Amino acid sequence: MSGNAALYFVDRHLRDGNGDRPAFREAAGQKRTMTYGELADASDRVSGALAHAEIPRESRAAMLVLDQLEFPQIFWGCLKAGVVPVPLNTLLATPVYETILNDSRASCLFVSEELWPVVQPAAEASPHLHRIVVIGTAPEGAQSFADFMEGAEPSPAVEASEDDVAFWLYSSGSTGQPKGVRHVHASLKATADTYGAQVLQIEPGDVIFSAAKLFFAYGLGNAMTFPMSVGAETVLFNGRPTPDGVIDIIATERPTIFCGVPTLYAAMVAQLESQGVPDVKLRRCISAGEALPEEIGRSWQRLWGVDILDGVGSTEMLHIFLSNAPGDVAYGTSGRPVPGYEVRLVDENGADVGVGGLGELLVRGASAADGYWNKRDKSRATFEGEWTRTGDKYELTEDGRYVYCGRTDDMFKVSGIWVSPFEVEQALVAHPAVLEAAVVAARDRDGLEKPKAYIVLKQVETDGLADELRDFVKEKVGKWKYPRWIDFVEDLPKTATGKIQRFKLREDS
Repeated sequence: MSGNAALYFVDRHLRDGNGDRPAFREAAGQKRTMTYGELADASDRVSGALAHAEIPRESRAAMLVLDQLEFPQIFWGCLKAGVVPVPLNTLLATPVYETILNDSRASCLFVSEELWPVVQPAAEASPHLHRIVVIGTAPEGAQSFADFMEGAEPSPAVEASEDDVAFWLYSSGSTGQPKGVRHVHASLKATADTYGAQVLQIEPGDVIFSAAKLFFAYGLGNAMTFPMSVGAETVLFNGRPTPDGVIDIIATERPTIFCGVPTLYAAMVAQLESQGVPDVKLRRCISAGEALPEEIGRSWQRLWGVDILDGVGSTEMLHIFLSNAPGDVAYGTSGRPVPGYEVRLVDENGADVGVGGLGELLVRGASAADGYWNKRDKSRATFEGEWTRTGDKYELTEDGRYVYCGRTDDMFKVSGIWVSPFEVEQALVAHPAVLEAAVVAARDRDGLEKPKAYIVLKQVETDGLADELRDFVKEKVGKWKYPRWIDFVEDLPKTATGKIQRFKLREDS
């Protein structure tokens, strides 16, 4: 039997007589719906349209697509055609899209109409793109998704090995340069069989709502892989997940499983404590992306009567491999290894670290990536045989739980997404008023990490400059990476060779 993942996640439901089961529905007034049968047909037609457009097998199709019905159609249609979909973060700035399009050499771009303005300069400059498909009204030089699909002959899934590369996800590295993480077909089912079945314990009658978006490895599992593994239904929301908006969606759409990130949980707790909790029975809530502060977990449990299962995953491992579990929750820890995964802690020499010691977390499991695209040195440094280095520092407790202690380098996460201080610093230095900049992680009042910038100016005048710099960073490298705090200083601490000593700044933050 072919190892093409689309056969298991999509077409299997037709063979089992479940084609009429609801698969996806859109929230917040959109109200479009799609059954498993409709998804099977639409993805077959996307496959046929790719063939008609002469997009060859194993070429890359960039997906700058919001959480809407077209996302699963395109993703699974690409897999059926043997084309490699590359879902992209919808919050990036134009120069980053240009870097990714050039790096991936994507020959096709699918883009939601709302996102076209930010990617347009990068797309038009790309020497590799041969076709641009816009979901909505297509500008000159592009094709609408409706026209792309018009008259397309359905094309069944191609034969594929479980070890064939199925899709890529881009992750930022310590230099801030995006890395293409290549995942094989078998990885999708591996995460469903482990975390999805044995920790989340998803059931066919569940309705899932994930505030984490589909372009994110965490969101891809939450909103697509896990529900589709059992024939459950997903609520999609194409907007920004604000606390009030997410609470309204939970109240209206009544999911049984909610998937969030610590920053959002913290904001929702504050709002719910003042306005009350909707009369909705959530049977499971999960969190990942960054460590969940203990107080937020306890407050959520008090309000909803359900625990948040805090876990740890990565783009390289595709989803959560270390987690708290139903009936086994210890707030302030990342829990225990997910069944099917092994973890270990090692010191700087690679020796195992025991209970109470601090070490880097390594993980082994079937969902590990096939490596980074065109980054051999980074692949060799991260993927050591069957083990994957996470770059996270952890402590093992006597009862077998793991406690997050920080990064091995200067990287940190904001709203569950990695931020490179170097990338933010480069954006700040590009401003004409800035001479030097250093960025470190600082914690807000909820205990969540956010960027803090120390800036040496070329001029003394600072009136209104802090807000101007925040907007400048948002436009240059991404809307969530801007420094929440800015200190204007006379100089930065440095080594004798001129390197900034960020650890000294972190001590002051």
